[in-house]
Order: sequence, then C-alpha cells, then structure tokens
Amino acid sequence: MTPFWFRHQVGIVVFVGILLLIALSNLLALRRLRSYPSPVRFPRVSVLIPVRNEHAVIGDCLRSLLAQDYPDFEVLVLDDGSVDGTAELLAELDHAHDRLRVLTGRPLPEGWLGKHWACQQLAEAASGELLLFTDADTLHHPQMLQAGVAALCAERADLLSGFLRQRLLTWGERLTIPAVFWCFFSFLPIALAHRVRTPDLSLTNGQWMFFRRTAYEAVGGHAAVRTSPIDDIALGRRVKEHRLRWRVVDAGELVCCRMYSGFRGALEGFTKNLFAVFDFRLAEYLFVWLWVLLISEEPLLVLALRALGLGSQTFAVWPAVLAAAEMLALWGIVMARLRFPLYLAFLYPIHVLLLVFIAFRSMLWTATGRAMWKGRNLPRQRVRWI
Repeated sequence: MTPFWFRHQVGIVVFVGILLLIALSNLLALRRLRSYPSPVRFPRVSVLIPVRNEHAVIGDCLRSLLAQDYPDFEVLVLDDGSVDGTAELLAELDHAHDRLRVLTGRPLPEGWLGKHWACQQLAEAASGELLLFTDADTLHHPQMLQAGVAALCAERADLLSGFLRQRLLTWGERLTIPAVFWCFFSFLPIALAHRVRTPDLSLTNGQWMFFRRTAYEAVGGHAAVRTSPIDDIALGRRVKEHRLRWRVVDAGELVCCRMYSGFRGALEGFTKNLFAVFDFRLAEYLFVWLWVLLISEEPLLVLALRALGLGSQTFAVWPAVLAAAEMLALWGIVMARLRFPLYLAFLYPIHVLLLVFIAFRSMLWTATGRAMWKGRNLPRQRVRWI
C-alpha cells in the first residue's frame, strides 16, 4: 500500500468517527417534545396551514388539529388556487367547526413564491400570540399544542421547530427521505447550534414551526424570505441573525408527516431545496456532496476490490472495514432515533447514491430555471462560486 492512500483511508475513518460523535451527542441534546413540564399559562395559538391541491390529506390533518386538548386556539387554512376539490372540502369543514377559518388566497404578487405568500396572508389574519405553521400532510396528537407551548415556554424560544415522524409508504420515499435527515443529524451538532449565533448552524423544519408572533414580525415574516425556495431554513437563520432564540426538538411522538408521495415527489421536492440550503454557493456544494459520496462508497469499493484480489498494493483492509462499520453504526443510530425502519441503515450506499444524484439535479435545475413546485416554475437563481 502507498503512504498517501493509507493516510487518506485513515482520514476517512477519523472523519466518520467525528460524525459518529456528533450523532451520539445529538441523542442527548435533542429533547422530546413530551419531556417538558406543563405551561404556567396558555397563550392563544393560531395554527396556520397553506394548501394547494391537498384534497387527499387536508381533511385528516384538520380533524387532528381541531381535536387539540388546548383551551385557546384557532386554525386558519388558506386555499391557494386549488383545483382538485380542496376548496369544497374546506367549505364543509368550515361550516362544521367554530375554531376553523378558511381564507381564499389573494393573487400572487410579482417576486413572491406561492407558499410564502400564502403563509404571509395567514400570519396577517391570525389573532394568536403564538403562530404554528404546519403542512397539510401532517397529523397531530391531541396533546401536540399543549406540549409545543410547554416546550417553547420552557426553552424561552422565539422559534421552536422539530423533527417529525416521517411516514414512508413507498420504496421511493424510503430510499430518499431518510438520507436527508441523516445528513442533518450527523452534521449538525444540536447542542452547539443552540449556543452559538451562527445562522448557518441551524435547521428549521417548515412542516412544524412554532413562532412567537413578536419574533416572526421582528425578522420580517415570510416577506423577508419571499424568493427563497427554503423559507423555513431561511427564517430560522434570520432568527439567529437577529439574536433571537432558535431551538429544535424531537416532535415525532406527537406529529407525523408524509413529506413526499413516492420517488417523483421526493425528487421534485429535494431538487427544489438542496442547492438552496447552501445559498447557491457552487464550490462548497460540490465539495460537500463529493465528500459525502467518497466517505460512504469508497470503503465498500476497497473491500470489494480486495475480495476480488485487487488493490492490495494500494489500499489497506482494516481502515476500510473500520470506516464501513462506523458508517453503518452512524446510520443505525440516526434511523433508530428518528423512527425510521432500522433495516434502512443497511441500504445506506443506495441512499447516498440517490441523494447525490438528486443534489446534482438540484444544482442544474436551479441554475437553469427548470425547477418546479406545485405546478409553478421557481425563479432561476444566481449561482455563486463561494
């Protein structure tokens, strides 16, 4: 074996070991939503849901929200030009429930993305001291609101977001969605992110965002991020930029979500999001995804070559075995903690290959203005080298 390749292999072992330590630290740092004491008071909460062609899921979502065991809340839904029967279903539910208000979206102004404009209208119509933005494909335990308010108050948070339990109904979803959460849980040290003001060191999940109204208004609301494909992450970063308190919890015991429907839904959704997470910085983006591909696939490739009697003069076996074992342990920790099926950890090479493919698609589609979401073209973004 050559000294260069041996040091390279050992470097991978060390790096994956660091990721393993981050994931282990996150097991302690990520508190469960149910672990907080009951709130001393119950401020009014406005639950805000933008919908566009969500007939298949919005009924169950609203019924779970309207059944909340919380004394003072309202549920506002804004229909953003649905053509699939969503508006008719919302009208029926609106008539039957006093806590529910259904709004019709105003025309989309120039320079806004659709969901962002819908969320801005919802916030302006809300009467609550606290604002909970959630998605139409979420389902909520009756104690969710009380537990969310308890956590937000105990943490003195201005924005509380959470990891939800993701419902994976197809193999396309199983092979794509867990990989994104693996990235966040392995690369984001949550305890450190809670303590430092660095905006990029944050993760906000738009499926469940609990704001104090004062904080939402202080950061400019959705108007401040109206052109960003990742309004949730962008809002979380603005919270930290304004020296407000951002916190993330494990809400998976009380909230579940089907993030995307099938491989096509995941492909389009992550194509919209992944390049935007890096603020369209090309050099950093390419380096990160090529490095993730390398640390995940190279040890297995080395072992395959050695099993075929090849590469003995170049690669050592034990660093490859150790790196592969570390990676499997890392994936196992993340899958178990975030309630994904544990067997998916053994498929991590496939997860990574698919995710890197989608990452490059995201870069190309975003840079050329081909990205779409909910039937609308997303604006072409300016790509920067650094």
